[in-house]
Amino acid sequence: MVRVRPAQVARDRWQEGSPVLTMQDALLALQKYWTDRGCMVVQPFNTEVGAGTANPATALRVLGPEPWHVGYVEPSVRPDDARYGENPNRLQMHTQFQVILKPDPGNPQEMYLGSLEALGIDIDAHDIRFVEDNWASPALGAWGLGWEVWLDGLEITQFTYFQQAGGLTLDPVSVEITYGIERILMALQGVGHFKDIAYAPDISYGEVFGQSEYEMSRYYLDDADIEVNHRLFDEYATEARRMIAERLPVPAYVYVLKCSHAFNVLDARGAISTTERAKAFGQMRTLTRQAAQLWAERREEMGHPLGVVEPPAAAQLPAELPTVDAPSTLLFEIGVEELPHVEVVRSAEAVREALTTKLAGTRLGHGDITVHATPRRLVLLVDDVQPREPDAERTVRGPRATAAFDADGNPTKAAQGFARGQGIAPEELLRIDVDGVEHVGVVKTDIGRGAVEVLSELLGQIVAELRADKNMRWRDVGLSFTRPVRWLVALLGETVVPVAVSSLSSSRFTRVHRTAQEPEVEVASADGYVDFLDGHDIVLDGAVRREQIIARTTELAAEVGGTVDFEGEAALVDEVTNLVEQPNPILGSFAADYLELPNQILTTVMRKHQRYLPVRGADGRLLPNFVAVANGSCDVDLVRAGYESVLRARYEDAAFFWRADQKKSPEQHKTGLAKLTFEERLGSVADRAQRIAGVAADLADIVGLDAAERTTLDRAGELAKFDLATQMVIELSSLAGTMAREYALRAGETAEVAQALAEMEQPRTAGGALPASVPGALLALADRLDLLAGLFAIGATPTG
Repeated sequence: MVRVRPAQVARDRWQEGSPVLTMQDALLALQKYWTDRGCMVVQPFNTEVGAGTANPATALRVLGPEPWHVGYVEPSVRPDDARYGENPNRLQMHTQFQVILKPDPGNPQEMYLGSLEALGIDIDAHDIRFVEDNWASPALGAWGLGWEVWLDGLEITQFTYFQQAGGLTLDPVSVEITYGIERILMALQGVGHFKDIAYAPDISYGEVFGQSEYEMSRYYLDDADIEVNHRLFDEYATEARRMIAERLPVPAYVYVLKCSHAFNVLDARGAISTTERAKAFGQMRTLTRQAAQLWAERREEMGHPLGVVEPPAAAQLPAELPTVDAPSTLLFEIGVEELPHVEVVRSAEAVREALTTKLAGTRLGHGDITVHATPRRLVLLVDDVQPREPDAERTVRGPRATAAFDADGNPTKAAQGFARGQGIAPEELLRIDVDGVEHVGVVKTDIGRGAVEVLSELLGQIVAELRADKNMRWRDVGLSFTRPVRWLVALLGETVVPVAVSSLSSSRFTRVHRTAQEPEVEVASADGYVDFLDGHDIVLDGAVRREQIIARTTELAAEVGGTVDFEGEAALVDEVTNLVEQPNPILGSFAADYLELPNQILTTVMRKHQRYLPVRGADGRLLPNFVAVANGSCDVDLVRAGYESVLRARYEDAAFFWRADQKKSPEQHKTGLAKLTFEERLGSVADRAQRIAGVAADLADIVGLDAAERTTLDRAGELAKFDLATQMVIELSSLAGTMAREYALRAGETAEVAQALAEMEQPRTAGGALPASVPGALLALADRLDLLAGLFAIGATPTG
């Protein structure tokens, strides 16, 4: 009998006639792709790091003004993700491929998509999306804005514009691209467990790493010596401080990494208290910043051996601006990399207001102003823009007549000086009445400016003044916005309006789908632009996109005898509308067995992680179906399979958490609250839960409860917040309260206690459902009072 190796299973699932892309092949392909584009390859770091970001090739090299282009494989060690090799998607050591582009090359997203093609991914067939995901690491003193990249709903890459590292503001900004290699290979090879990845010809990932995954999981979760690792943490921190005193930033940083790993081991063992966590994070943050500052100082002392990145040249306006001779439509498009969905509408309204205000400050006549927005463009359309401003007369007031002429009627020095300043002879001065007082003055004619001249100036101002709730910088040092601005289209009729802002210049070329045969296309005229983009498969009007999503989703749900609650899912529909330029709803399914999980778990996973719309039957119950919205044309069967695979993995995780959490009682879970930090100055979540129970009891004394209600309140107070320590709520925080009710019921608590535990989290939003029971209302009120009192006590005044 022939033994079928897991690697052969992956090969059998690979596209017929094509060899399987092994993990080894993938890593080599990425190395070649990026080295061909100017990156050098360095080696993984020789001490444990939680991510490729922590490697000095990123954490230190992004500091300062020197250029740096690098790519490398990084085995990333995260003890808390240890699962003994049993969970198909979680490993204590996973593989990242890390790329740093410093400075931003101007087209990093397009370069990234090219790297996916180098892996054999057909970017035309798949649904590849850049979805907002902002990154921060307090321990590294680092943060950035960017996206998680989805391949048919699966997060495969973190894509970040670094703004700060080691507590230092970065100039120039670096682009970080972090590939999750196991995830990518599982998707490409069609396997459901990381162990089944074909690592190399005829050998699987599990055969290479399975034993170490199990044994290191044993160590991190069960066998690591707590006392030893506490001692190691302290010794590593001491050595890091000594190295900083010796002005050696690299060894100092190495020992910070060793501190971090020792801390992570202790955390996985459940051996870090709230106080210890706050202290340890404070130490690591301080040491990281000191090492970073020292590195920057040392590189400056060395004269920046790799050179200094020069800013891009400023854009210039032409010496002579064009003119138009008839009323025309204005088109102004601000092309961006994918906006966060909340900023699509918000930014559109901001540019509308800016243009309206600025036009009102001119004499340029115009018709209606219309604004449209997608994730990649903000478009302003103005009807009937006049070819130029009308001339205007204005009166310039001079001195009073009594001071302008002497007794003989001759102009005084005051009149002569005023006339000279206005470029006229004194005898040309007019007598004008101002509020009953006679002055001398002059009437001047302001020649109207041409429309192109007016628009060139104010459109540039609009781009320069763009702002959002969270703003970032990129290589274009004169601009700041929520995501990089990459192109400008400015047309008045068929005439290009020259706009120059920072290093950007306007043109008549827009960008359509990155996968289009011609991703950059010429726009002949501002007229008919909505239809022009529609011809390139871009639905510019957000309301139309929303209508298309609802209409097609309704049809798809009906195919399985279901409906979608569009009123209840309105926020999700709005979000999805602003994640795509051309909506393409796709019906998917999942195994009916998962319906045994509570509905809230299933719908939360669909909404929060995947942005899928749940499908329900006529009775309101969930069906084993969903509708997901792809962006543009794709291989529907291929993308559907990807969507379903990702959801299946999510549900497997949820089912694992569901079973694991029920192995402990609510009281056992509650002991874990002592290890969760609420706010370092306000103690642990356990401390907060105890305060809430006490305040609720005091409120009960004031309100007066009957015996049954008091028993319910006291018991619910004893269990308050216990679900925050469960694996399910740690993974899906929005299920807090919901899981308290579910787990309490299954642990034998009364329905009243379970209800009160759920209601203490209400209302979840402004205008949300309020507690229906008195015990629930008192716990909810106590929760808010504790939060407000605590925040005011530490000077963190709440808003909103």
